[in-house]
Amino acid sequence: MRGNLYIVSAPSGSGKTTLLQNLLRTFKDLRFSVSYTTRSPRGGERNGVDYFFTDRASFLSMVERGEFLEHAEYYGQLYGTGRSYVEEQLESGKDVVLDIDVQGARQVKAKSPGAIAIFILPPSFEELERRLRSRMLESEEAIRRRLEIARGEIQFYRDYDYIIVNDILENSISLLESIVRSGGVFPSKQEHRIEEIIASFGGTA
Repeated sequence: MRGNLYIVSAPSGSGKTTLLQNLLRTFKDLRFSVSYTTRSPRGGERNGVDYFFTDRASFLSMVERGEFLEHAEYYGQLYGTGRSYVEEQLESGKDVVLDIDVQGARQVKAKSPGAIAIFILPPSFEELERRLRSRMLESEEAIRRRLEIARGEIQFYRDYDYIIVNDILENSISLLESIVRSGGVFPSKQEHRIEEIIASFGGTA
């Protein structure tokens, strides 16, 4: 029984990381795919936990060998999802969540039409800007660049199966959890049990 593949995308500053952290604490069996990136680690980030940090040449070699499920360039840096880990987990029946941008999401949806795509929207452009500035992590130029990227990313919201407006954190957490819980009642996830029930009626599934 193959696991479900969840895609979560959002403009930087929308609160996606907080939502995913809560989701992974709630669903202990949910697997998170750690992405590869060519950017440098930020304060406190750990290799193999937050990202697999690599150089550009090594990343491009992995692309040539077909080792990525998806890959994209964002803000001048390369990001990619390792194919083998995701496939191994799905084949073993584990659900997997990907934290990827709209470019990567379109690639994954094209290869895996059954993937469940979720887009996190900030309540407004002004609120997104406020959140980015409150982090005090980047220069004015970097913040403006992220806001411009966000303007482009939100145009792809129709490519997603679910939209969560992250205005009240507790509500957004509940909505995201509900989406993952609903994946557990897909017929494909209950195939064996359904067959047993149908057989008890004297029929065949």
